[in-house]
Amino acid sequence: MKKGLIFNNTLMDVAEVAFEVHSSMEWIDVPDECTSEWTYANGAVSYVEPADTRTYADFRRKEYSKLNQDEMRYDDTKNSTTTWVDAIDAIKVAHPKP
Repeated sequence: MKKGLIFNNTLMDVAEVAFEVHSSMEWIDVPDECTSEWTYANGAVSYVEPADTRTYADFRRKEYSKLNQDEMRYDDTKNSTTTWVDAIDAIKVAHPKP
């Protein structure tokens, strides 16, 4: 079992073996899968899934990067089609502005 270093009711570090620390800190037993990203509350550690901070623009950018937009626009011009516009519109519908 790993050791978690607690200071001011915060999990500061996780180690395989406890080592000497200042008296304002204490070591507690934590699960082997525990990392320093876990939280400490009410005498126990737990993992809290971080909030998803990605915006609609992040999702759109990822989808836009999958398109070969220059070729799509060229083909649309040559063939009088709207493939590129349709693809962009689909992405904007899937990931609307808030």
